[in-house]
Amino acid sequence: MIARQFGLSTELDAFNAANNIPDFIFALISGGALAVAFIPVLSEQLSKGGRPALWDIFSRIANLVFLVTAALSIVVALLADRLVGWRLGIAPGFNAEQQILVVELMRLNLIATLLFSLSGLIIAGLQANKHFFLPALAPSMYDIGALFGVVILAPQNGYQIGPLQLPAFGMGVYGLVYGTILGAALFFAVQIPGLVRYQFRWAPKINLKNPGVRQVLTLMGPRMLTMIFIQLIFLAQDNIASSLATGSVTALVYGWLFMQVPETLIGTAIATVLLPMISEQFAQKQEDAFRATLNHTIRVLLALTIPSAVLLGTVIRPLVGILDFDNAGTDMVVWATRMFLIGMAGHALLETASRSFYAQQDARTPLITAGMNTVLFVVLANLLALGLNLGAPGIALANSLAYTAQAVVLLILLNRKHPGTLNPGGTLWRVGTGSLASFLLCNALLWLPLPAPPLAALALGAGGLLVLPFILPEIRLLINL
Repeated sequence: MIARQFGLSTELDAFNAANNIPDFIFALISGGALAVAFIPVLSEQLSKGGRPALWDIFSRIANLVFLVTAALSIVVALLADRLVGWRLGIAPGFNAEQQILVVELMRLNLIATLLFSLSGLIIAGLQANKHFFLPALAPSMYDIGALFGVVILAPQNGYQIGPLQLPAFGMGVYGLVYGTILGAALFFAVQIPGLVRYQFRWAPKINLKNPGVRQVLTLMGPRMLTMIFIQLIFLAQDNIASSLATGSVTALVYGWLFMQVPETLIGTAIATVLLPMISEQFAQKQEDAFRATLNHTIRVLLALTIPSAVLLGTVIRPLVGILDFDNAGTDMVVWATRMFLIGMAGHALLETASRSFYAQQDARTPLITAGMNTVLFVVLANLLALGLNLGAPGIALANSLAYTAQAVVLLILLNRKHPGTLNPGGTLWRVGTGSLASFLLCNALLWLPLPAPPLAALALGAGGLLVLPFILPEIRLLINL
């Protein structure tokens, strides 16, 4: 719906670029840096002192995070114009009017960042209690707010649903931001019942000398640096794309989204549930269980992500057609998606590989490899997008190559520390054969004279059914996990 309203336009490029710094703050403090460092400590506190000990540490960290996030948001709001227009900033290639729009949208987005930061902590607290339902539901609540923004706040003319004429506030791209703020509030609110269920008690204190707080901060320091490297990739991506053809920033957003749907369903979901489990196994010195769990997870990820990437890459053109871009815009999104899909298995494996080190309370190894990843990405993105003139798809390919390289390095290091972890058995051979067969079937089905969306669904379904017998052993492993 956003694509049909705004197309590959300067306004939507500005909206997507404006999300970068707020996303950076969220990921740096609570979205990624704190959550992964927080859960092993919370799990340890829960096993030692029960929920009172867990919530005591939780309150101290939550208070600290809120104050830091608020302070950073104020600083960013004051320096927003410089952060956007600076040569090494977010969008130096945009014109002056577009840069002003980015600044205004960014300042509004910081409100949502505060809410998301607190929500990220609540997610960590609930997951440490091995409760996953409300954290899984929260993104859907965010979508409701975003949908309200795009359907009600943004349009100039109201949508017609049968006899019902929906109101339209005509806010344009600003309506998308207000929808984001509403979604962030719903994202936060839906998790409150989980706090009640697990007897959360808030304490107005921090005390940086507290052993639990220091333990979290010790783990969080390297993780924060790791997240800085990760977010620098997204900043560099938009920095380079702002100098390319109009719509390049947005094409990368949609290409990333198409890849992230299956990667999140597979890689993120499995790795999220995995972290408390392997943290507990490591803490209890269950070496065999720790190694077996990781080995089975790696095999499952390979079996699910490789066929998914092949199938989606084959049928992506009719799916992108739903967005109603012109031919040039469709081509840009299609090829950006395909280049991102090359790295889908790498992204999924990286989520598990990095968490395996955090479960061992080793945050330095992921930090070092993340720094190497960032340098590699910047070099490859400039070479492919600008040097070889591949444009936005070149940036997407650089992303895939850099992240896959990081995943491979971490898995090799993990296998050295825990021999036998990286033992795929016959998984790769079966997955390769099944993926090739499904690719050939999908290509044949795409010649049928059917409308694009049903044709894509048919090809995906048939390809998925064909590959299923090849990965049945990994399906059984997934169920046992």
